Amino acid sequence: MKHWDTVAVVGIGLIGGSIGLGLRRRGLAREVVGVGRRQESLQTAVQLGTVDRTTLDLAAAAAEADLIIVCTPVGRIAADVRAAAAASQRRPLITDVGSTKAQIVAELEGGLPGGARFVGSHPLAGGEKNGPAAADGDLFVGRTVVVTPTALTRPGDAADLEQLWIDLGARVVRMSPDDHDRALAATSHLPHLVAAALAAATSIDDLPLTASGWADSTRIAAGDPELWSQIFMSNRANVLAALDRYRTALDNFQQALGDGSEPQLIRLLGEAKCRRDARNERP
Repeated sequence: MKHWDTVAVVGIGLIGGSIGLGLRRRGLAREVVGVGRRQESLQTAVQLGTVDRTTLDLAAAAAEADLIIVCTPVGRIAADVRAAAAASQRRPLITDVGSTKAQIVAELEGGLPGGARFVGSHPLAGGEKNGPAAADGDLFVGRTVVVTPTALTRPGDAADLEQLWIDLGARVVRMSPDDHDRALAATSHLPHLVAAALAAATSIDDLPLTASGWADSTRIAAGDPELWSQIFMSNRANVLAALDRYRTALDNFQQALGDGSEPQLIRLLGEAKCRRDARNERP
């Protein structure tokens, strides 16, 4: 277990607030400073105990932090990391929680001022809820966090970052930024797009007839549209490739139905069931 002196959490919504709460509950940092853009959210974070204190001034928080965790939307991460590094005085380790990695890492790695070092990470946790009131100090327990060091990353920095997530209860997987984005396009970004499409394809007049199947399948479509638009655009090529594979699968189902081939339909449904069951059987 590694103990940090001052941790600055930039953006204290669901993920940032959960990180702060997890750090404080486990005694992993002497002080957790929450950085935000709205005083109301910062006050809520303090009242709920997700951070020790808050500020609207990113530079002030970054100046005294030895670990900085940027939890802002994908489109803002690179700028926020650069601003934090420019204000830093302790040669901090900086990470993020963005759902895409290749573009962010390419913009930041090896070029930060003040001796700051950046290593990307992505906790596979969260949901459609947002804000500090949704924070959960055990959000990362048993969940997977991907850490994306490269050839330029100092081994000690990657190890320290992995230990941070392990101390918060997560399982850590190390991947390259490109491999991360290719995989997450299929396992995270495509499902959100499909959920949104399914919700959009449902007539508002039919909503009273929806039940748990529709609700479960479209739950993530309730996420922030602006945030998800940034994710899709940041990982556009991989999402398009995942869409092509999904379109092929849909075409197979459509052909089976069009041909009236029940054996083919059973085969396709069986293959899908096996894939879903295999996920549940993994540790």
